[in-house]
Amino acid sequence: MNITDPIIKAKALQWADGFEVCCVLDNNQYQNNGFQAYDLLIAAGVKSEVQASCGQAFNALKDFYDVAPDWMFGLLSYDLKNETEDLQSNNPDELNFPDLYFFRPQYLIAFKNDIIEVLIGDHTILHDLASIVLKAESLQPDIEMKASMSKETYMGQVKKLQQHIQKGDCYEVTFCQEYHAASVKIDPLSTYRRLNHISPAPFSSYFKIKDHYILSASPERFLRKRGQQLISQPIKGTTSRSADPVLDEQLRKQLKENLKEQTENVMIVDLVRNDLTKSSKPGSVKVTELFGIYSFPQVHQMISTVQSELHPDLHFLDALKNTFPMGSMTGAPKIRAMQLIEDYENRKRGAYSGSVGYITPTGDFDFNVLIRTLLYQASYGHLSFQVGGAITYGANAESEYEECQLKASALLQTLKGLPKQPF
Repeated sequence: MNITDPIIKAKALQWADGFEVCCVLDNNQYQNNGFQAYDLLIAAGVKSEVQASCGQAFNALKDFYDVAPDWMFGLLSYDLKNETEDLQSNNPDELNFPDLYFFRPQYLIAFKNDIIEVLIGDHTILHDLASIVLKAESLQPDIEMKASMSKETYMGQVKKLQQHIQKGDCYEVTFCQEYHAASVKIDPLSTYRRLNHISPAPFSSYFKIKDHYILSASPERFLRKRGQQLISQPIKGTTSRSADPVLDEQLRKQLKENLKEQTENVMIVDLVRNDLTKSSKPGSVKVTELFGIYSFPQVHQMISTVQSELHPDLHFLDALKNTFPMGSMTGAPKIRAMQLIEDYENRKRGAYSGSVGYITPTGDFDFNVLIRTLLYQASYGHLSFQVGGAITYGANAESEYEECQLKASALLQTLKGLPKQPF
């Protein structure tokens, strides 16, 4: 079996989707500086699980892990901010994802360097995968997503946030808007496959939690731990791609040299450095790459890398708590930015700008940032995604709105009833 064989991957996804709970993490062959431990992880079935609301959620996760250290896969929703800080989430929420959900899988299949290994479960499941007959994919009708605020409202909110920045309340806010559809029926797995074809990303994920689905084409790592090393790779800075190779390289170079984008990026790098300091050995926090430019199907992105060494006196899961939510999705200073996000956005973020990832039996972990992500509640057919960007004093409201449309493009294209792609 070969991970680059799309039929094998499709069969494995279809097999996992037959369980009430499954989690698929796919790097789509992005090497990402060699920081990826696996190319594809597929966890299916529930051996045990924990679900917790804000208040004692991180303690519940630590207790769940400590009872039986093992492979675990799970979700941290953005609104866990209310546990780490004195904050609230009062905006409407039609999706109702859990604040925290983790499970120990009955089966775990790992793909790395064209080798497939069953890490949990009977090895005969590989024969089961080979014998699966792929379901035919029907063409779904176009789904029209409605914006939660008009362009005029969005631009007005941006200008109000800039007034806060001018007064000194903060100097950067990640401001987002939602697109949604009610009472719609989609095939989540087929939709995820289509999204992954249109926009393959290094932190792609498909997470089914009973009737809740996360379909993500995330390009961003939140936090990784391997041994005692912690790595965070915040994204701030975006520009479009061009089909013309010469123009595309010009766009890439312009992003690299764009002072506004560099300013936004370094603000968040400083915030991440500060967050990591809470969990790290003194003097170990270092920026190992600043303003790196990485290319994805729709956009070029500016990504920096911050590394540190975990403090030996801390429980390793405190590193997640001490850095959550990720600075790239809040702004700075972090607490005031999150207060303004609550005041000026009009939908609860929930799973959006939260994180999905895994924890190993030895205490390593890797978590993404849930952006470029479709969220679906199947029981009553609510479909949603959010997009946003960093608002600074020098930001242009019209340009920020257009950047949101660029980030939404792959998600909207996914929902336009495209002809099925060959496996």
